Amino acid sequence: MRQFEILTKYIPMLREDHIGEWVIDQENDGTAERPIQMPFVHYSETVQRFIEDVYTFAEQHQEMELTRYREILKENGIEGGLNDIENVDISNLNVQCVLALIMGVVRAERFCEGSIFNSFKSGTMLKCLERLDCLE
Repeated sequence: MRQFEILTKYIPMLREDHIGEWVIDQENDGTAERPIQMPFVHYSETVQRFIEDVYTFAEQHQEMELTRYREILKENGIEGGLNDIENVDISNLNVQCVLALIMGVVRAERFCEGSIFNSFKSGTMLKCLERLDCLE
């Protein structure tokens, strides 16, 4: 098995996948009895498995130091959060930086609902996976 196959195997699947959909509470009125649920993204099964595999890869490849993803991105001149990630020229990035971008997007979901959704819809995540495939 190739080193990044746990992630790159998703390239064809994600090209065909609907990724997910925003769920917005249309039923409740915001009263104490019927509080409005915050909007969230319901991700497809494929995306959910991909997220799990990103964490699995990071755990199995500690040498990549993906727990330091913020520092890795900064060392490569990528700062400014997700807006910067969307505008990065991925074609010249090394393996560790591409993996740090992927981890950054996945981790951002914890603080900014829809981060993963946006990176798939914009094509950034697919570009990262394709770059990994080229580097393998």
